Amino acid sequence: MSAIGSGGRVQPARPGDPSRIGPYRIIGRLGAGGMGTVHAGVTSDGTRVAVKVIHAEQAQEPEFRARFRREVELSARVTGPHLVPLLAADPDAPTPWLATAYVPGPTLNEHVLAHGPLAEGSLYAFAAATAQALATIHAVGVVHRDVKPQNVLLTPTGPRVLDFGIAHAADGTSVTRTGVMTGTPGWISPEQYRQGSAGPAGDMFAWGALVAYAGTGRLPFGAGAPDVVAFRVMSGEADLDGIPAPLRRIVENALAQAPGDRPSAAEAAQECAVQLASQATQVAGAGAVPATAMNMITALWEVPPAHDSAWQLPSGGSRSKRRLAGAFVLAAGLIGGLAGGVAALLPGDTGGGRHAPSSAASASPLSSAGSGQPSASTAKGSEAAKQQVGSGGSASVASWNQARTAQGAGEHDVARAVLHDEGVEAQDLGSGADFTPETVRFHASRREVYLSYRLTSDEQGTMYAETEIAKSMCLTLRDVVLRLHPDLPYRTYVMVKEQQGQVPQVTWQDDFVTNTACRSAADDGTGQDTDGTQDWQPDENGLGQAMIPSTDSAEIRVADGAARKIIAGTNGMRRTLGTDRVLGNAQIKVGFDPANSVMYVWSEYARWNEKQVDSWAALAAGEACRALVSERESAGSAWPYYRYAVAEIGGSHYMMIRWDTATTRADCPA
Repeated sequence: MSAIGSGGRVQPARPGDPSRIGPYRIIGRLGAGGMGTVHAGVTSDGTRVAVKVIHAEQAQEPEFRARFRREVELSARVTGPHLVPLLAADPDAPTPWLATAYVPGPTLNEHVLAHGPLAEGSLYAFAAATAQALATIHAVGVVHRDVKPQNVLLTPTGPRVLDFGIAHAADGTSVTRTGVMTGTPGWISPEQYRQGSAGPAGDMFAWGALVAYAGTGRLPFGAGAPDVVAFRVMSGEADLDGIPAPLRRIVENALAQAPGDRPSAAEAAQECAVQLASQATQVAGAGAVPATAMNMITALWEVPPAHDSAWQLPSGGSRSKRRLAGAFVLAAGLIGGLAGGVAALLPGDTGGGRHAPSSAASASPLSSAGSGQPSASTAKGSEAAKQQVGSGGSASVASWNQARTAQGAGEHDVARAVLHDEGVEAQDLGSGADFTPETVRFHASRREVYLSYRLTSDEQGTMYAETEIAKSMCLTLRDVVLRLHPDLPYRTYVMVKEQQGQVPQVTWQDDFVTNTACRSAADDGTGQDTDGTQDWQPDENGLGQAMIPSTDSAEIRVADGAARKIIAGTNGMRRTLGTDRVLGNAQIKVGFDPANSVMYVWSEYARWNEKQVDSWAALAAGEACRALVSERESAGSAWPYYRYAVAEIGGSHYMMIRWDTATTRADCPA
C-alpha cells in the first residue's frame, strides 16, 4: 500500500472515515490498498500529511499487525532527500496507523501512462535520485523488496521512493510467511524466482528495470501471465531500446543475471552522478553546473507539479515550500514509547533533554481574545433584529435568515467539513444532534458561517454538548478556511439552536481567526484561572505533544510511577468499570506537554460508558495530581509541571474529561 494514491489527489471522505487520527485532522482520502487506507491529513499549522491506517479486520490478525509494526521500524531507520519521511506512528493502537510527510505528485506508473517516458534530462535525474535512495536504504541494513513504478513518486523537486510494506532487514528478519513469494511479477530478481532470496542485489535488479521503464515507457520484461514474465526475467530478455547509451550500460549491469555481477546501489548512484554532471554541463554550461548532485537533479528535473485544490494552502508559497522541505530532512530515530505511548520521530536533539515540540502536533498558542461562549442574543423582535444586522452588531436570527447555503467550491468544502466533523462529534457525545446540508449557511458581508442544530440531551448535557460542538466547529473552520481556502472572507462562526415549537436562538458566536486555541469555556474577562494562573484548557494539540516519548529521566520516572498506580487502581475497579480484561500500558498512557506544563493521562480503552469514564477519570486525576505535587515537593522549581489533564478515546478523537492545576495535595481529587 503506497503512501499516496491517485496522483496525490484528495478524494472525498467516505461514511465512517475518522475526522482525526492522532494529532491530525483528516480531510479526505489519498488512496487504499490491500493493507488499509491512506487518509489526507493536516496538522494544526496546515502542514500536509499522509496517514496510513490498517483495515480494522486485518488489525486483528497478528501477522498483519507485526508486518505493520515492522514497516514502522524500517521506515524510521531510513531518512534522506529522495525518501518520504515518517513523522509519527502508533502500531499498537486498536487501529494501527502511521503518518508520513505528504509529497505531491503522481507515481512513475501514473506519469508514464498519462505522458509517456521521461525526457532525457529528467531520466538521468531519476536514475541518480532513485539509486541514491536505495543506497541510503541499504546503508542502514534494510532491503526494500518492492521497487516498482507504483512505489516511486515524481514530485516537483525530484523522485522519491516510498512504501516499506514488505521490506525487511538485511539480517533476514522478516514477518512474511515462509515460502510465500513477495514482490510484484516483472520487478522480482532471477535469484528470488529461483531460490526465494531477496537482498540488496535484488533491489538493484528491480532498479534497472525501473529506469528502463522510466526511459522507454515499456515494461522491460513485457506483460502477460506471471509465469511468462518470470521466464523472461530468468532468461535475461530485457527491452532496453531507447535508453541513452551512457545510462544503458549502467542499467544493463544492474540487470545482470548473477547478483554478484550487479553494481551496488552506492556504485550505481556514483556512476549516475557522473552522467548527471555531464548532462548538467551540456544544459547549463561548464561554469554554471550546480555544486551538488541534489541541485543537479533539481536543475534537470522537468516533471510538471501536480495540483489539487483540496490541498490548497495559504498564499505565500515560499514559506509553505520551506516548511515542506524542512520535513524532508528530519533527523529521525525511532524512540521507544513511554508507558506504551505513541512511537514518534523527533526532529533532532534539542540539547535540553526534554522532548521538543513537533510540527506534526504543535501546541496552539493561547489567544488574548476572549474564548468562545454562549450568546445572550435571541429573536425577541424582528425590528430590533433587523437593526442589529444593519449596524453590523452581534449575529441574530435575522442575520441567520439572511444567510444562504454554500456557493462555490470553497464554501462547499467548508460545509462538507463542518457537517462531517459535527456529525462525528455528535455521535461521540451521544447528543442526538440533527444536522442537514441546509444547517450550514454563509453571510459573506458579515463574514459569518452559521450552524443550526437541534439537541435531544437533558439541560446539563446540552450545555456540555454545545460547548464541544462549538469547539469542533472552530477547529474545523480554522483548518478549512485558514489553511485550505484563505481567499474566503469568513472569520466568525455562529450557532443557532432550533427547537420544535420555539423561536430559534443564537446560542454561540466566536471569532475563529483570533481564538487560535479554540477555547470554548466562558472567560471571566480576567484571562486567569481561579488560582491566578493564565487561563488554560487541554486540547488535542497538547495531547499530541504528550504522545511524543520523552528522553528526560525525571519525566520518565514520574510518568512511569503515575502510570503504574493508575493501572493498578483501574484494574482494582474492574467490577465498577465493567472492564472485560486486565488493562496495562497498551491502554493507559502518560506523557508531558512541556509548552503548557501539563501531564496528560489518556485511555485507549473505548468500552466504558459515560458514568464509568467519569469514575476512571476521577481515579486518574487524583493519581496524576499527587504525582505532580510529590515531585514538586522534592524537586522544587526545577520541576516545571503543575497541570494535569485526563482524556479518553472517543470514536475518532480524544475527549478531555478532567483537568486542573496541582499546587498542593489539597488540590488533588480524593
